[in-house]
Amino acid sequence: MSTTATTTSVDAEVSEVSVDLSEKQHRILQYLRRNADTKTYFKSRLIADDLGLSAKEVGANMRPLLDGNFDVNIEKWGYSSGTTWKVTL
Repeated sequence: MSTTATTTSVDAEVSEVSVDLSEKQHRILQYLRRNADTKTYFKSRLIADDLGLSAKEVGANMRPLLDGNFDVNIEKWGYSSGTTWKVTL
């Protein structure tokens, strides 16, 4: 593993710890990390279905992920038939 990759990984972990995410927020962030390489847009209700949460829980727990400094970039994207999130690495 290169030094750059190691530094990026460590920086992401430090940022997560300093933000003090809840268990649900960690689960959502991990889900987005796992899937952002093959998908860009995520609906709250589909994230919720995959994680056993409600769409409302997903939406309520996205604010720290939007405001935090993580290895994924998250933007609130659309509202038609539920909130859509644009996620990029």
